[in-house]
Formats: sequence, C-alpha cells, structure tokens
Amino acid sequence: MHRQPPFERRAAIQELRRLYAETREAIVQRLSEFKHTWSGGDEQDVFAELVFCILTPQAKARSCWAIVENLLKKDLLFKGDEIQLARELHPSRFKRKKAKYIVKARDQFASNGQILIKPRIDEFDEVHCLREWLVENVKGIGYKEASHFLRNIGFGEELAILDRHILKSLEWLEVLERIPTHLTRRRYFEVERMMGQFAEKVDIPISHLDLLLWYTQTHEVFK
Repeated sequence: MHRQPPFERRAAIQELRRLYAETREAIVQRLSEFKHTWSGGDEQDVFAELVFCILTPQAKARSCWAIVENLLKKDLLFKGDEIQLARELHPSRFKRKKAKYIVKARDQFASNGQILIKPRIDEFDEVHCLREWLVENVKGIGYKEASHFLRNIGFGEELAILDRHILKSLEWLEVLERIPTHLTRRRYFEVERMMGQFAEKVDIPISHLDLLLWYTQTHEVFK
C-alpha cells in the first residue's frame, strides 16, 4: 500500500468517526441481538450461529445466513446427512467439505439426540481460552470463524474478526502496511492487538469497530 500523507490519514479517521456517528445506534442494536442469541436463545439458535460461521470462509455472509435459514426451514440443519446438506449449501464454496464439518460439529455437541452446545461453552470462564478450544476441536473453525461465532452469541467484546473486509479497512487506515497473505496464529493475535490499540486511540470499542469497518466495505451492519 502506498503510504498516505498525514493529512490523508487524518481524513480517513475523521471519515471513520463520521460513519460511526451515523451507524452507532444500528451497531449497538445488532450487538444487543447477538447477546440475546445466548441469553434468550436455545441450543439450536447457538448451533445455527456455529454453522453460519463454518459456511462463511470464501463466501458472502448474507448468502451463508440464507443457507442456514433454508436448512432450518427444511428441517435439515439437525437431521440432514452430508449428502442432503451439501445439496443445499450453494452458493457457499467447498460444499461437501462444509457439509462434513456441519455433521461432525452436530455429532460433537449432541447428547441423547439433542444439541447441547451451551453447557460446553459455559465450562469456560475466559473467552480467549474458549476460542482456542473451538479452533483446536471444531473442524472448519479457525481463529476468524471462532471469533465470528463468539461475537455472534454475545462474547466478542475483546475479539477481532479478521476477514478480508476488516483487513482491507485496517490497511486503508494504515493500521496495517499491507494485507497479510496468510494469517498464522501468531500473526492473527498480532493484528488483533494492533486493531485493539487503534480502537483505543479512536475511542471506539473493538466490538463496535469490527462492525463499523465491515460497514465501510459492505455498507450494511449485518453479521
């Protein structure tokens, strides 16, 4: 990235603050809805968010959520086999692999024929430890997807979801010199720390900043 003159970076930050003033109410509302998924939702609601995050790599968020809603409508999310699921995962890429991940996650959190994901999550007192467990134990879930899932059930106050939209915005704001070609575990934590420091500098909570930066690229406050 060509480094911006100081006045251009100041202008970028001013524009970010303007957009935050414009979207803050919607961001607060969305984060409140995420928290309600955990506090007011059931096991199926939480598991649906996990499936959504399994689907998101190299796919559009709205398309992935539409897939989840379709699977729920057809009663396949909790009962469909790999073949049935794969047929319904278009336009998400790697359909057969993701269908396998969904079935494996479903089996992993099942007990006596029921999904019991909330008690497993409740075993953790610290969100970073929980994220680490998800990455190590749930197929199809990396640090980005684990952070995304935890944010979407109300546990994302300290986490960054470093997808391409966020990384592009961090480059625009010169938090990053360039977008990393690959996010190792160490690099993910480093960029997350840099984003947290920037959030403090501009006085925007990191959970708000995540949705705000996503908005600068997609023009909506979604998931």
